This record gives sequence, structure tokens and C-alpha cells, in this order.
Amino acid sequence: MRLLSVNLGRATAAPYTDHPEGLTGIDKQPVAGPVRVAAPGPKGLAGSGLAGDSVCDRRHHGGDDQAVYAVAREDLDEWERELGRALPNGSFGENLTTEGLDITGALIGERWRIGAEVVLEVTSGRIPCRTFQGHLGEKGWVKRFTRRGASGAYLRVIVPGEIRAGDPVETVHRPDHEVTVGLAFRASTTERELLPRVLAAGAALHPEELEAARRYVAKYGA
Repeated sequence: MRLLSVNLGRATAAPYTDHPEGLTGIDKQPVAGPVRVAAPGPKGLAGSGLAGDSVCDRRHHGGDDQAVYAVAREDLDEWERELGRALPNGSFGENLTTEGLDITGALIGERWRIGAEVVLEVTSGRIPCRTFQGHLGEKGWVKRFTRRGASGAYLRVIVPGEIRAGDPVETVHRPDHEVTVGLAFRASTTERELLPRVLAAGAALHPEELEAARRYVAKYGA
């Protein structure tokens, strides 16, 4: 398992974003050399966990529990075949494009060491939005992406440091539950009845998803 590319984006004006000033950092491009990774701070105030990367709409993106976004190259390859177009690394707005890593099957709370020092923890899948659809330029993209269920993963930074393309990726911790990124994504989107099951991930789960699961159980039971 390895890191194929580290991708950063700059704030750019776009007609498809809901940002008050019409800006988005979703157009991320691979960069050469090391990139510093650290916990950015609370959502709403802080942006990306990668130095030099822009997160413009901090109402919905960025912060400690969405500090880094990773997508498997294998998932991009599947979409290339379906869409009939090239999807270079960074096409989904991901910070990390990986190889050999089953991101959909990763467990919430699973930890990866990237390179010599950085450790990241899986928190949730990525819920598609209008900006993502506009960036891809594919009709009905939000529904298609949701139906596929290979969402990539948001991660929080456990140990800061530097990463670069080519770094090895090692799974250093797998928690004792069965809540995968794929399961948590489906629970948050198309199969709400799965929400009670995601509670097994505990505090490792993105706090907004954890709270949604708790509300569901309080209303409908487990």
C-alpha cells in the first residue's frame, strides 16, 4: 500500500459553489516534495490539515474530523471506465490518492501510518454535494456517487509530520467493531435504518454522524 500523490487546491472562483464569495478549493492538483500535515482546529474555524491546501466553505468542510480526504486510485479507475473519461489523481478533490488500500472497507477508527511519522485516523465517508457535482460536470453525479457507495474517507490527524508521494501506507490499528466507511456512508445516506449499527464505532466516528445515530436511536430505537 502506498501514497500515489498528495493533492492541494487553491481558492478559485466557480459558479457551482454555495460559498458566500463563490470560492472553492475542490480543484486539487498533485504536488512534488513534502507536505506538512497537522490537526487544523475546530470545524467552522479551521480548514485543511495539509499546509498549502484551501478549504473555502468551512461550514461543511475542514476541521479536525475532516482534516484530510483520501480516495483510492482503484475507485477512480472504476469511475474512469464507467464515465469514459480520464480522472487524474485529485479529481475528486481528495488530498491523498492511494494505491492498494481498501478505503470503503476501512473501519471507522482505523489508523494508517504514512511515511515515517504521520498517523491518520478514519472518521467517516464523504457525502457528495453540489460543488462536487459542478466540479465533475456529470449530470446526476450526486445520486450516482451515492448509489456506488465508494465515498473515500475523511481522516483526523493523530500524529503530525510530513508526507510525500511514494510514501508507504501501513495500517497500524484496526478497532474491534465492524463499522466500515461503506456502512457508515450508507447509514448516513440511503439506508438510515443502519444508523444504530454505527454507534459501535463510538467516539472515533465523526461527531456529526455519531450525533445523528444517537438521535435516530432515541426516536426509533435500536
